[in-house]
Amino acid sequence: MTDQRSVIVTGGGSGIGRATAVAFAALGCRVVVADARLDAATETTTQIGRTGGEATPMRVDVSDREHVHGMVASTLELYGQLDVLVNNAGVGIAGDVLETSADDLDRILAVNVKGVFFGCQEVIPPMLAAGSGVIVNVASVAALKAVTRRAAYIAAKGAIVALTRSISIDFMRRGIRCNSVAPGTVDSPWIGRILADADDPIAAREAMVQRQPLGRLGRSEEIAGAIVYLASPEAAFVNGACLVIDGGFTA
Repeated sequence: MTDQRSVIVTGGGSGIGRATAVAFAALGCRVVVADARLDAATETTTQIGRTGGEATPMRVDVSDREHVHGMVASTLELYGQLDVLVNNAGVGIAGDVLETSADDLDRILAVNVKGVFFGCQEVIPPMLAAGSGVIVNVASVAALKAVTRRAAYIAAKGAIVALTRSISIDFMRRGIRCNSVAPGTVDSPWIGRILADADDPIAAREAMVQRQPLGRLGRSEEIAGAIVYLASPEAAFVNGACLVIDGGFTA
């Protein structure tokens, strides 16, 4: 049976977000692909359309409350309902607490924390009106096991895990579930940019792979599968959880 749910995926223009949007569309869901780059969001929707899926691209800066409000309002206008929000959009900047500028800190918190907060604020009212809804927030394994020179990023992702628990407690008896996922190092465009900035990109990649217990980086599709599960009826008893998908990195 075709899944007719309406789903928003932020940061859906690449990496985990794109894989997640494609996975939901493959089930028959109607997907809003939100991204700060409209061209990237459009590429994702084009990919979905090639396989007969239904998706709509939107340019959304999640750090802007008005953008997030418009995203939710447009989704409700398009599809008449909003069943799932995947807060995936995020940014990362390298640096320890001494190396991180105030501007960089503000940017990371604006996108990674305020963006998730705004998304939840906007979708919870229509979900409450409908009597059901699911929110999945994309955190990071770095929130559970620190890595070097990612101070602001780790702080922001830790806030997402805590916020997820808070929302789950506040709204679980009103039909809304909220969970997070904590991906390990995933072979994504963001990791590609980090490696490209290294003095020796090949050596940097090899070092990144070597610290993985499985001897490889994760795939975006592996994280997407976990997100789809958390949004599914099969996960009805899962609430306030942080699902770690890290190839054993935190084992």
